Amino acid sequence: MAAGMKNLSKTFVWILMGLLMLGLAGFGATSLTGTVRTVAQVGDEDISVNEYVRELQREIRAVENQTGQPLQMSQAIEIGLDQLALSRLTALAAIDNEVGLLGISIGDENLQKEILAIPAFQGVNGTFDREAYQFQLEQVGMTDTEFETDLRKESARTIVQGAIMGGIEMPQALTDVLTDFIGARRSFTVATLTPDALTTPVADPTDAQVQAYYDENSDQFTLPRTKQLTYAILSPDMLLDSVEVDEDSVRRLYDQRSAEFLQPERRLVERLPFPSEEEAKDAMAQLEVGGTSFEQLVRDRELELSDVDLGDVTREDLEGAADAVFAAELDTVVGPLPSVFGPALFRINGSLAENNTSFEDAAPILHEELAADRARRQIEAQSEDINDLLAGGATLEELVAETEMELGQIDWTRQSEDGVAAYEGFRAAAEAVQEGDFPEVAFLEDGSIFAMRLNEVLPRRPEPLDTARERVAMAWTLAETGKALEEQANVVLEQLKEDGDFTATDLPFRVENALTRTAFLDDVPADFMTQVFEMEPDELRVVPGAGTALIVRLDELLPPDETDELRQAQEALAAQLNQALAQNIFDVYVRDAQVRARPVVDQRALNAVQASY
Repeated sequence: MAAGMKNLSKTFVWILMGLLMLGLAGFGATSLTGTVRTVAQVGDEDISVNEYVRELQREIRAVENQTGQPLQMSQAIEIGLDQLALSRLTALAAIDNEVGLLGISIGDENLQKEILAIPAFQGVNGTFDREAYQFQLEQVGMTDTEFETDLRKESARTIVQGAIMGGIEMPQALTDVLTDFIGARRSFTVATLTPDALTTPVADPTDAQVQAYYDENSDQFTLPRTKQLTYAILSPDMLLDSVEVDEDSVRRLYDQRSAEFLQPERRLVERLPFPSEEEAKDAMAQLEVGGTSFEQLVRDRELELSDVDLGDVTREDLEGAADAVFAAELDTVVGPLPSVFGPALFRINGSLAENNTSFEDAAPILHEELAADRARRQIEAQSEDINDLLAGGATLEELVAETEMELGQIDWTRQSEDGVAAYEGFRAAAEAVQEGDFPEVAFLEDGSIFAMRLNEVLPRRPEPLDTARERVAMAWTLAETGKALEEQANVVLEQLKEDGDFTATDLPFRVENALTRTAFLDDVPADFMTQVFEMEPDELRVVPGAGTALIVRLDELLPPDETDELRQAQEALAAQLNQALAQNIFDVYVRDAQVRARPVVDQRALNAVQASY
């Protein structure tokens, strides 16, 4: 009986194991361990899980380096990094499949040479170091077999790529056409009409005209997105009157900064020392007869002027050379004189007069500095208590009632720069604050503290005519002036069609010769040169501008100027076109290889990898 029960138990266990395996198969398990090794197959090539993970990590790290922020897998998938990594690996696998079909390989000997030549695998003596080799591979999570296989494949791919892209050239005709387009030149005459040239000036707009222009162009007069903020602020200036500073403290600060307030007479000096008195005298003699210059003497000593520049010096700095240097005229050389480096020549480049500020004159400034410093320390000491009040639920209004802070309001936009918005810290806080945020203490650059509350966010909206009226009137006047100038320019243009004499127009004009499309001219519209190159010889055209009108006559079509710059540009353009054509042909080859390889992606494997990332 016992034996029969034992056999029954074994049978029952095997039934349970069978059911378990069926269940695992339903979830995509391929073995008892459920291990997934590949995410896709491209022809005879597999894309392994490790390859996919490494490529995906590279894409994620690239984005993180650009943004400076960590990137979650869900975010990477949302912006398509998973598909980008898979598509790149699929393309490489398709080329590897082609390489395999073609039977191309670099061989073991060439593979060894490439590995030995990689600097990261070399030791301090410049030869291959196996420990360095293993360490570098461990850092990227690869075995030596995986790395050598990848390197072998990459070298073979390079051979195929070079065979396809090598020797491909774009037809010379395209390069010539583009070069002619870039280098083409035009000569033209252009006259300018300004509002002063109008026979009848534009009158001020009526209220009806302003209203009509505002209604037709309301999109030009909009207010930006605005945050209505209430803030409480405590600045050092607000406490200055209440801060006590004794005269002894001011006197101590004056003494500590005596070098700032008591500045003796100084000279701007360069010093060129010599090994011996004789050499210094010889150099001075050459200067006196004009046989050399101070700059040449410095170069002869293999020095730069910056090496001999002492800046501004006092008598104490120069010691034994002080009397001669301070008695010398500016822009002269004196010496030889003693210095810490031996006999030297001194060139005097400038003179700074004595500048002494008495304690009485400096005291108000120092008193204010000390008071501001003590005020900042008081504010810093109060900041924690103020933050506790806010944390306890106090409103900004209650905060102002209980502390020395003052209340303010501002309609803040990203263009706000006045008042409290001049502080970078306030602008950053205003940008970040959201509805429902509780006020908290923050510091400004000058030691002030503030807390803010967002009352309302006003979206981008039309500006009321009452506040925009002046700008609407100016815009109307500019538009009407432009119309009047264009009309008068057309009248002048008809006159020029008859006699072609720009001098008879009484308008300022200039002749521009041999300008290319990229030439820059002052006081012309952005598309001015584009319009000039659309014209035919002797054609006249009116080109409206901002508050002006231009009358242009095309005088001459000129071919590109055969300069070295143009030839270099042509060679660079030809190389760029050749490279672009070769790359496009290779891309077509890769796409064709992918189609013929018939990639098969295991989506369940991809999902499993991403879920466990």
